[in-house]
Amino acid sequence: MQRPLLRLLFLFGDWITACLSWALFYYYRKTSIESEPFNVNDTFLYGIALVPLLWLLLYAIQGTYVDIRRLYRLKVLSLTAFATVFGSVILFFLLLIDDEVINYKTYYQSLVSLALLHFGLTIVVRLVLVSIQVKRIHSKADGFRTLLIGGSEKAVGIYNEIMQLPKGGGNQFIGFVNLNGIDKLLEDKLPYLGHVDQLSAVIQEYKVEEVIIALESTEHERLRSVISRINNEKVVIKILPDMYDILSGSVKLNNIFGALLMEVNAEVMPSWQRFLKRFMDFTLSFIAIVLLIPIYIGLAIAVKLSSKGPVLFFQERIGIHGKGFKIVKFRTMYVGAEKSGPQLSSSHDPRITQMGKFMRKTRLDELPQFFNVLIGDMSLVGPRPERQFYIDQIVEREPQFLDLTRVRPGITSWGQVKYGYAENVDQMIQRMKYDLLYLRNRSIALDLKIMMYTILIVIKAKGK
Repeated sequence: MQRPLLRLLFLFGDWITACLSWALFYYYRKTSIESEPFNVNDTFLYGIALVPLLWLLLYAIQGTYVDIRRLYRLKVLSLTAFATVFGSVILFFLLLIDDEVINYKTYYQSLVSLALLHFGLTIVVRLVLVSIQVKRIHSKADGFRTLLIGGSEKAVGIYNEIMQLPKGGGNQFIGFVNLNGIDKLLEDKLPYLGHVDQLSAVIQEYKVEEVIIALESTEHERLRSVISRINNEKVVIKILPDMYDILSGSVKLNNIFGALLMEVNAEVMPSWQRFLKRFMDFTLSFIAIVLLIPIYIGLAIAVKLSSKGPVLFFQERIGIHGKGFKIVKFRTMYVGAEKSGPQLSSSHDPRITQMGKFMRKTRLDELPQFFNVLIGDMSLVGPRPERQFYIDQIVEREPQFLDLTRVRPGITSWGQVKYGYAENVDQMIQRMKYDLLYLRNRSIALDLKIMMYTILIVIKAKGK
């Protein structure tokens, strides 16, 4: 089943069940709870028109429609249960609470009946659709376009293991790329699509959805080199786990029929948190810009008086998915500070103005970046964006630095809080460790913690 068709069927099924469950609930509430005759009035029609849209919005925030082909029955059950409880409570407080309370028992009846009707109808339709898709995958009639990286005996072993599974795990191999000039043992089984140096182009040309790397997870250097080449591609990357990976819980078991593989670029932040994060970014940035207008004016005057040159400083930085954008700051250096080429600043950098030293310690020079957050180039919290000039140097030594471009860069970051401004590439790599730790543990709670630490740094003027 094609992805657009499956998504359309899911949306249509959710809309139908939401309409039907609301209609049945309205009928039940009027006739059984309120003991009134049922009639199709404006309230009923408004409910049929708007309530299903609220449910669809909630499902979208939850991430249900992001990749429906990867849904399985247990996940659908948990997603539907959580959305039903949360959505029913919202509808209860929005639409069902009356100003005058006659009997609290009727409230409980209304809430429970709404939740049960919605969950019962929704889960039946969803399980039917997901079961059809799961059956197609198990029968190997459908799956994800998979590229195998490696042509050695290990790659042959992985390929044979997956192909000999009694039930398909979702991999439809389209070919392989090799890691050196001689490992082509898969040529009699799969088309040879090129060398690993051409990996990004192969992924784009053949519309690859999954990549399996035929290397042990203990082969860190080779793995990092390969993964760095496809860091910004929207593909699922899987590798062979070792015993430590299994014991540490890194291997997530979603498909009991699939091969033992570990997903290395799994998204740790749930869809609803990613939605909430972007909502917080936009809302808090807009509020900050409005409230900080007097401070913006004061800082602009101070920067102008401190030295000749513009108030604001614009610089090309690399953002999410490796895309460039113009970051904006209050100028903290004298004009022409980089006439000899890109240079990182230091604690006693003579290029920094006196006002600039104060703003750097208090992070006030970063305040204009709320505009970057507002338009979507940045987030309030995320790895600090770097220039391509320095990224190229870092990647030569630490290819995993490119992992940081999987998310929006931030005004503040865990690395910025713990380490401060980096004065050289070595320090940038040290700071990277904190940002990678953030990347692996992203959550709204962690973002709030980092923001609180940043506020303390601003108040105490202890920024490095």
